[in-house]
Amino acid sequence: MVFIAKKIFFTFLFNSSLFFILILGIQNSANKVKVNFIVDETVELPTSFIIGISFISGSIIGNLLPLNFQNKNNNL
Repeated sequence: MVFIAKKIFFTFLFNSSLFFILILGIQNSANKVKVNFIVDETVELPTSFIIGISFISGSIIGNLLPLNFQNKNNNL
């Protein structure tokens, strides 16, 4: 249980620091695009923000998804 808590804490701490650096880095970004969803589209966002958020969300999911599999294997 301690391992899971450490991994979750480290994941959110690391990705929060990446997000903070991302916000600082895109202050003067001039390239803006809209993301088209199936139903609607977003407001114009900087390209670097879209790429950075995709990386950070993938990092969070990639670090937390194996925790579910480890719990299932320990219960068998």
